[in-house]
Amino acid sequence: MSIGLFALALGAFGIGLTEFGIVGLLPQIAREFQITEDIAGYLVSGYAFSVAIGAVLLTALMIKMEKRKSLMLLTGLFILGNLTCAMASSYETLLAGRIIAALCHGAFFSIGAVVASEMVLENRKAAAISLMFAGLTVSNVIGVPIGTFVGLEAGWRATFWVLAIIGIITSIGIRTLIPIMPVKANTNLAKELGVFYRPQVWVSALMSILSFGAVIGGFTYIAFTLTEVSHFSESMIPWLLVLFGIGTFVGNIYGGKAADKSLDMSLGGALIVLAAVLTVFAMNAQNQALTIICLLLMGTIGLATAPGLQLRMMKYAGDAPTVASGANIAAFNIGNALGALLGGIAISRGFSYVSPLWIGAFLAFSAFVVLLLASFKAATPVKNV
Repeated sequence: MSIGLFALALGAFGIGLTEFGIVGLLPQIAREFQITEDIAGYLVSGYAFSVAIGAVLLTALMIKMEKRKSLMLLTGLFILGNLTCAMASSYETLLAGRIIAALCHGAFFSIGAVVASEMVLENRKAAAISLMFAGLTVSNVIGVPIGTFVGLEAGWRATFWVLAIIGIITSIGIRTLIPIMPVKANTNLAKELGVFYRPQVWVSALMSILSFGAVIGGFTYIAFTLTEVSHFSESMIPWLLVLFGIGTFVGNIYGGKAADKSLDMSLGGALIVLAAVLTVFAMNAQNQALTIICLLLMGTIGLATAPGLQLRMMKYAGDAPTVASGANIAAFNIGNALGALLGGIAISRGFSYVSPLWIGAFLAFSAFVVLLLASFKAATPVKNV
């Protein structure tokens, strides 16, 4: 296995930590800048919207650029954004830094996956891609809790300084460990963009939006839920986030195995169970024992949908892998932004801190309905006229 893959995995780790590492620090940031919870939540939704834009736009702009150079430029954006956050003297500057850092997210994974597959032999391609994405899942298990712990102990800015350092190390690793990869002669942007004429591609994207909106909508404001409703101490938040992270790691593994066996059935089962878990969580968030169980299940079931959603997108757009991958990452993050935005609106309107969980349950059930309709449509034979 090429050592250059570890540079890509480190970059994926840093990006995963950047996206969700701030969740446990929102109460601290809200106090410093004297902003409300819903405004603090824009640091998550604004990041997600920026990811969605960068995933499509930058992937398209860089499709004919040498890949190592593309990854270096994207890592530069990551470093710049996190340095801006670390030195931010106002909420607006912090938000701007989040947006800058987010632009690299989708394109890094889209291009990085292609680079990883080209660095190994044919029978090792899937393993190479898995190793790169392992950095993202590891960030959920240990990175986000550690980032939250560092922020709580040394101030939230310390987390962003650490992220900038991770970006610098990643950049050095990419420059020294990844070979130059010339653009293939048959690369055609127009051909890849043609997948957007396919209705099932848009259906898959809608399912990704609703599914991730369900999970991240509740997760964005989880620090407020845990402290204000469940009455855990703020120092307990990193440890509780470990449970969510462990759940995402387990769910991602077994969700992929289930999707390989039966794509629509596994997705449908995960979505309906996710809706149920979020409903139970919302109804029992004042119970600390049930909160712990639901937090673990929320991560497990929520991320169990990710491999199936990616597989479904590739099923209908497998002939345009770079753009399709970028589009699905965009859909995931539009969902992240939608869930965070709706949760913030509910809280700002005076609803309780469990309202994002209720919204998440509704979005999960909506994704289940979309899947049912799409499966029925795909199974219905076309009549000859």
